[in-house]
Amino acid sequence: MNKKILIICRGGGDLATGIVHRLFRAGFPVLVLETDSPAAIRRQVSFSEAVYDGTATVEGVTAERIASANRASVNHVLEEGRVPLLVDPEGSSIPLLKPDIVVDAIIAKKNLGTAKEMAPLVIGVGPGFTAGEDVDLVVESMRGHNLARIFTTGSALPNTGIPGNIGGFTKERVLHAEAAGYMKNIRQIGDIVEKGEEIARIYEKMTEDGTFSGSYVSVEASISGIIRGLIREGYHFQKGFKIADIDPRESELANCFTISDKARSIGGSVLEAVCGYVNG
Repeated sequence: MNKKILIICRGGGDLATGIVHRLFRAGFPVLVLETDSPAAIRRQVSFSEAVYDGTATVEGVTAERIASANRASVNHVLEEGRVPLLVDPEGSSIPLLKPDIVVDAIIAKKNLGTAKEMAPLVIGVGPGFTAGEDVDLVVESMRGHNLARIFTTGSALPNTGIPGNIGGFTKERVLHAEAAGYMKNIRQIGDIVEKGEEIARIYEKMTEDGTFSGSYVSVEASISGIIRGLIREGYHFQKGFKIADIDPRESELANCFTISDKARSIGGSVLEAVCGYVNG
């Protein structure tokens, strides 16, 4: 592993995980920064789950949550062959750790505070950044001809609000909460479901011990297929929040547990940018 540099990735969702996985496998030390309540729905392929469980393993690489933002803690986990993950949504650890490279892969569709001054090389993934202004480079995150293209000037395509086409379905395959509340999962990631089948319930209340109560709204599968993503049980959200993703291709079970082509492509471009900087 290249111990001379440190890369910090803001975000630990499925796309960020694809980036971190690629960088780590290529021998680069990476620290992941996350919120204290990440909302990934593709939880089986998101390092952000380490916030809740302490560790999260994706395709042979394990992320481990650390408690403090000091180089010793970061290096200890890296030396054990794992990816350190720190709860630091504001990025307050960045000036303390002085990374060589910062990657913003929060995929918030807007800039949540990332700036060129954070590191010698700052990369923004997806819309919300302008190369040459708030970041040095931008990587396209929208499916299509320009997916994973690196921009040295300008911005990625704006968010359309329409999910990518999978098996002929776009917005139909993504479920959003019809009410505010707490998630109670009836089915799990990897389950095959039929259109109209109940896969979860949104309860009005949840006690500290995880008991659900009050009225609830049923969450039904919008199409038939495999549940590829499902928000963590007990998560509290507002109406309209993205809570599930169904893949209509019932033969693609492995996709629920492996990094997507999109995340892998974006990860490759970030790796290209990092190598260009390190070797330039």
